[in-house]
Amino acid sequence: MIDRSRRLRTTPLLRGMVRETRMSPQSLILPLFLQEGEKICSPIPSLPGHFHYSPDEVSRGIEEALSHGVNKFLLFGLPASKDPEGSGAYAEDGIVQQGLRAIRQKYGKEVYLITDVCMCEYTSHGHCGILCGETVDNDKTLPYLSRTALSHVQAGADMVAPSDMMDGRVAAIRQALDENGFENTPILSYAVKYASSFYGPFRDAAGSAPSFGDRKSYQMDCHNVREALKEAMQDTREGADLLMVKPALSYLDVIRAVKENTHLPLAAYSVSGEYAMIKAAAQAGLIDEYGVMCESAVSIFRAGADILITYYANELADAIMKGDIG
Repeated sequence: MIDRSRRLRTTPLLRGMVRETRMSPQSLILPLFLQEGEKICSPIPSLPGHFHYSPDEVSRGIEEALSHGVNKFLLFGLPASKDPEGSGAYAEDGIVQQGLRAIRQKYGKEVYLITDVCMCEYTSHGHCGILCGETVDNDKTLPYLSRTALSHVQAGADMVAPSDMMDGRVAAIRQALDENGFENTPILSYAVKYASSFYGPFRDAAGSAPSFGDRKSYQMDCHNVREALKEAMQDTREGADLLMVKPALSYLDVIRAVKENTHLPLAAYSVSGEYAMIKAAAQAGLIDEYGVMCESAVSIFRAGADILITYYANELADAIMKGDIG
């Protein structure tokens, strides 16, 4: 007797019913870039279809996303000036703080706002912490990260996402939030963040490339999986509420390993280089952009991600609602 596996593939309705991987627009997060100034809605050359927004113009990006059913955002800031201690990251009138207040005033709780907590966009040297010579001083950096996270929450952030990869930063941020009455504010930890070549377009968009050296002394080596589990479990013990793997497509095995060995919701960040490669190949006529976008996203969820941070959030939400994926 022939085992007829094709029976369950005969119609679109049947294929949709038996899908093993489910996706929803509610599981998508769209990155947004805030820039100091006024009347700024400037295309980002390295991220086609995305813009730098001043706080008074960021509603353009919000409105566009809401029209697609996307209501969760990860905010990054581009300050007007930088200094060695990255003071713009935690300033009361910092660019992310301005953006949070503007968005919250207009949209209230209609949107969910997550902020990236790091220092690389704000330091004059472009590294993710306080320097001691040419080395990032882990322990001296922790109070600055805590102060930054607290300032974001005070300005209206629903969740903070530390991306710096300093040891102990989740515990430090959790303590700072709890001591100031924000014990219910979740932490999405960039627990597993690799030193990756896929970040190039983002560093251009955010102006965050290091002025010397690289970040390999604090971001992870792409050869390592067991280390990813160690980092994820450490952040879990320190009080993280959600975990993240970044990048996504080249690290599907890591997503699977973290999913199988932890019990927190797991996000994956499909980073700027992944987006740019699809865009460039499609522009050259080499691939079907829509199909590759959809297939790539499905693979990330199939590997174990519960949440996807992606520059294709709006388009993927449409694809999900059409029933092409999810």
